[in-house]
Amino acid sequence: MQNKNILLLFLLFKLLITTTSKSTIEPCTTSDTCNSLLGYTLYTDLKVSELSSLFQIDPISLLTANSIDISYPDVEHHILPSKLYLKIPIQCSCIDGIRKSVSTNYKIRPSDTLSSIADSIYGGLVSSDQLREANSVTDPNVLDVGQNLVVPLPCTCFNGSDNGLPAIYMSYVVQPLDSLNNIAARYFTTLTDLMNVNAMGTTGISAGDILAIPIPACASKFPKDSADFGLLVPNGSYAITAGHCVQCSRGPRNLNLYCMPASLAVSCSSMQCKSSNLMLGNVTVQQTSGGCNVTSCTYDGIVNGTIATTLTPSLQPRCPGSQEFPPLIAPPTVVPRESLFAPAPSPSSLFDGTDGRSPKSSVVPSTGFTPALGPSGISSGASAACSLVKPLPTLTLTLVLLFVKLMIPVAL
Repeated sequence: MQNKNILLLFLLFKLLITTTSKSTIEPCTTSDTCNSLLGYTLYTDLKVSELSSLFQIDPISLLTANSIDISYPDVEHHILPSKLYLKIPIQCSCIDGIRKSVSTNYKIRPSDTLSSIADSIYGGLVSSDQLREANSVTDPNVLDVGQNLVVPLPCTCFNGSDNGLPAIYMSYVVQPLDSLNNIAARYFTTLTDLMNVNAMGTTGISAGDILAIPIPACASKFPKDSADFGLLVPNGSYAITAGHCVQCSRGPRNLNLYCMPASLAVSCSSMQCKSSNLMLGNVTVQQTSGGCNVTSCTYDGIVNGTIATTLTPSLQPRCPGSQEFPPLIAPPTVVPRESLFAPAPSPSSLFDGTDGRSPKSSVVPSTGFTPALGPSGISSGASAACSLVKPLPTLTLTLVLLFVKLMIPVAL
């Protein structure tokens, strides 16, 4: 009997080791910033403007990051439903030698505790210990109502690339029913890549762990003197640039970046290509005996406040069909029932029109852009060191209690 108890204790110790929380740290030495994402589930119903204020971001960037159509009336005051999963775009900076975002501030309310702010309001993206350290809180049980807390949020850059291809990294909080295989499949990456990015020796993950997930992106080829040089558009998103005049998105079935006039374009400079009647995003095709003459008017960045366009003629073996933009959705009003009882889905699966809504889609001519490769490889500094100190999961506490109970007969 004693041997059986010892064997059981060994197995319990092994489980305790594998349920330790972890997160990815990206060391840094420069002041460069990059675009990053947070995977976030709404803790309550919030207006678009309220959620934007919570993370101190532009409401338009929040909507475009989730392919929500910004042309809907009064869209910034639309109420988003509780439990809705969204991508939150943030700027990732180098702070004290580590990539993180510290631009977010939160004003304490009467019923708040550090734990409720960390676990509920910010969805586990920060820990109560981090909040206490970042704000020099001496007594976590005594918070001043109205005080502004600095909220450090996790992010990674990894040179804006993943295995030599453009990517934007999303900080993802592992959910109770998640597995590493399912997360990899959900975000169109491989198990090996996900383990390499997070410097993991095993596939073991626990609820509350924070993983860096590479989201495939489409890179622009704008000249270096353009204000939007280096524009990256992640899968399932679109971008508004040139002073809200131009909308850019990746094709639904390829990595090309396509740009056209934005739906809210006002007070914009000319978007007509010189020496032609074509406007930005337009294309003409003419079938000839030698192939198909294709002429397109493409976006070439915003330079000194002026929208730059390029007229590109080419001869192709066959005439191309119309280019489809990924569908833009109406602001969500409900959360699909199946997502309430399953691991958090990828944002694109929430907005693919399968939940009964009829997403609006745009059909526009192909612009023929090809993505520029980002810097090759990922940062060798990625590690699984635990900067985010999390409370032990419930399962772990249960195992500890069982361990103590079993230790009594063993000691006797």
